[in-house]
Amino acid sequence: MHTETISLSQITKVEGSAGLDVRIEDGKAVEARFKITEFKRFYTRAMKGKPVMAVPQLLSRICGTCSNAHLLCAIECAENALGIKSTEQTDILRDLLMYGLMIRDHALHLYLFSMPDMYGKDAFLEFDENNPEEHQILHDAFELKAAGNFLSIIVGGRSVHAPFPTIGGFIHFPADAEISEAIDKLEKARAAALHCIDIYQKDSRTLDRQASYLGLKSDKFNFLRGQICSSDGECILERNFRKHLDRIVKSYTHATCYLYNGKPFMVGSLARLNIAKETLNKETQKGAASALALFPSTNIYRNNLAQAIEILHSIDESIKILKEVKIVPEPLIKKSPKKGEGIGVIEAPRGTLYHKMSIDDKGIVTGGDIVVPTGQNQCNIEADVARLVSDLLPHTPKEKIELEIEKLIRAYDPCMSCASHFLKVKWLE
Repeated sequence: MHTETISLSQITKVEGSAGLDVRIEDGKAVEARFKITEFKRFYTRAMKGKPVMAVPQLLSRICGTCSNAHLLCAIECAENALGIKSTEQTDILRDLLMYGLMIRDHALHLYLFSMPDMYGKDAFLEFDENNPEEHQILHDAFELKAAGNFLSIIVGGRSVHAPFPTIGGFIHFPADAEISEAIDKLEKARAAALHCIDIYQKDSRTLDRQASYLGLKSDKFNFLRGQICSSDGECILERNFRKHLDRIVKSYTHATCYLYNGKPFMVGSLARLNIAKETLNKETQKGAASALALFPSTNIYRNNLAQAIEILHSIDESIKILKEVKIVPEPLIKKSPKKGEGIGVIEAPRGTLYHKMSIDDKGIVTGGDIVVPTGQNQCNIEADVARLVSDLLPHTPKEKIELEIEKLIRAYDPCMSCASHFLKVKWLE
């Protein structure tokens, strides 16, 4: 038996550290090991002993790019523990904060990290402003990012680590002039979102592999509420989610891996559209009708198209809300501390995010648990990498395989900021 290994010993220009080993026997990839080597930061340990009011801002520091997702998940978790029911306006403002996050975070990934692959470029800044098509791509990227950032700032106070949302509501509210400016920016950015969808709809890359897909689903497509449903038709309550996950400890990675009912699964934009595309904003359904016809899909590269569609949905929903809802100052809802346990589940940009928190009768956190999207996707990433390498081995040079592995990992948009030339590969024969 002939054995060799593709060893990606270092992945650079990412948020954290990672590597990949693929073991090949007789021309077939038999095992892939996606190694997240960033040292654990022990947030579930750090939250113990902290006042519950301080924990959401602490947990938002888990991630620099999707910090507001952790913030809102921790707030939901804490409110459930304290028995606080948020107001209708608070729910609306939280939706808007999530829409701002989805617009800017998806745009960051699609334009800066993924799109250069499609145009044969190493980096986003290699797009030529003197080329009409590439000039438009540059313009679209900055316009979408600016619109998402501005929406996040007027609602949350900052585009990352937002200071305005807290347990029980918001401490500051957007002014009428800010809302009008946000509507204008979003309406102008809508054409860029449609162009982004068109670009990714033409993406011919394919890797189909049957898997289960999980995400929140309700009667209206959103990122904060609903039941957790699978593409197999099973739906479970948020509080029962952890009971369906098998925690897998792998010696080669510092991340915790998970199986759903004993099998690899995927969370994220592709999963959400596979499960709930019919609940998208009506204007989004019209504008992206031909792209939506491609879903449900088992092609992992369609995750990028799904992200582009979610940008459009976030724009359309935000415009609708900002035009129809009058935002007024309202006091925080406050309750005396009590012993309890809370669970929060939301859809972060990269997939389902789970927070659990226990507090004592003085409002001090006594324990908790956090399950992030990348950990949930890890087993599925490994299976897809093995499948990709096996498909390419008979007829593809090693250098091309390395590049295709990069593209596949970027298609998942794992919770690390992937960039061109991020794989340092050593081939062992």
